[in-house]
Amino acid sequence: MHRETNESAERIQPPMRKSLTDLAHEWMAVVFAPLARLLQRMHVTPNMITATGSALGIGGGVALALGKWPVAVSLLVISGFLDGVDGLLARYARQTSRFGAFLDSVLDRWSDSAIFVGLLVWYSRAGEHTLVLLAGISLASSLLVSYTRARAEGVGAQCKRGLFTRLERFSVVIAGLVLNQMGIALVAIAVLSTFTALQRIYYTWKDIKENLE
Repeated sequence: MHRETNESAERIQPPMRKSLTDLAHEWMAVVFAPLARLLQRMHVTPNMITATGSALGIGGGVALALGKWPVAVSLLVISGFLDGVDGLLARYARQTSRFGAFLDSVLDRWSDSAIFVGLLVWYSRAGEHTLVLLAGISLASSLLVSYTRARAEGVGAQCKRGLFTRLERFSVVIAGLVLNQMGIALVAIAVLSTFTALQRIYYTWKDIKENLE
């Protein structure tokens, strides 16, 4: 009975608006399809790409801590590129797996944390106490966005939606570094990530409530 009700509700719901992440995945699937096929022929595995991208992301965080921002931007851009390629390669090579998804998610959190920790170190050394605080809040709120989704899925709810997901955060970080406006970027990340975490709490509550009716 519940299953029929839920299926009927899904049929009458309007189509969900695509996020920036969804659009980016569609774009990358078209543009980088030849690269994914080449990597498949070279026997490069998705997990290799995931690990390499994460290592570069952590390297970008180290570069930020040392004040080498142009180097950090280069490493982070390549890391972000590889983060999109690994999933595409997994689909082309038919190597999608639960462990691969788990590894990708965990290493993404390491890379994200490295960026904000790098900024924390740099601003701490520079005596920029306000920016240290903003970097810390951005780190915590960014992790909460991912954690709310993980916990929602852990209790059987669907929670992929949200205004400000990883790709949006990553884009704002790169823009802040390139334009030398990291203060504004950190405020945006802290506020919008907190809002997104609250969004996901609401969506999870709504999903669980509807499934109980």
